[in-house]
Amino acid sequence: MSKQILFIQGAGAGAHDQWDNKLVASLKRELGAGYEVAYPHMPNEAEPSYAAWKAALADAIARLHDGAILIGHSIGGTVLINALAEAPPPRKLAGIVLIAAPFVGPGGWPSDDIKPAPDLGARLPANTPVHLYHGDQDDTAPPAHLDLYARAIPDAVVHRLPGRDHQLNDELSEVAEGVRGSG
Repeated sequence: MSKQILFIQGAGAGAHDQWDNKLVASLKRELGAGYEVAYPHMPNEAEPSYAAWKAALADAIARLHDGAILIGHSIGGTVLINALAEAPPPRKLAGIVLIAAPFVGPGGWPSDDIKPAPDLGARLPANTPVHLYHGDQDDTAPPAHLDLYARAIPDAVVHRLPGRDHQLNDELSEVAEGVRGSG
């Protein structure tokens, strides 16, 4: 059976079909055979709602088997990590990956929908590796957000990617390497 990956897109008009589809294509190319990458279109990507994205995420996770890896890019990563902390999934996960995710909470971005959790790492599914990837040339989600996540999730593996932008220059070889290492 193929290893399942769920990739949650970022936000903005055209994000699914014009931006993050390049990330998914790179990930599929880098992973090769043996991996099945689901890439659902999140509701109202131009004006995302945490509640709507959280519900869509729960539906997508319900279709997975134990051992899946969840990947979220940008706002998709922010929604993913906070939704998992609020309500751990009924599936055993092999890993959680955040790519260029804005941090919500002190020092990060404000949100009317997401309640910051100072104990974010402790609220995530037990024994699930978390990997954080962020380019140092990201002008959308400041690279300092990586440090905020690292403090909030002390067991996370931090990957600082020099010369990479918010889209990681549309190249996910390091992410694919981390996915292969996650079981």
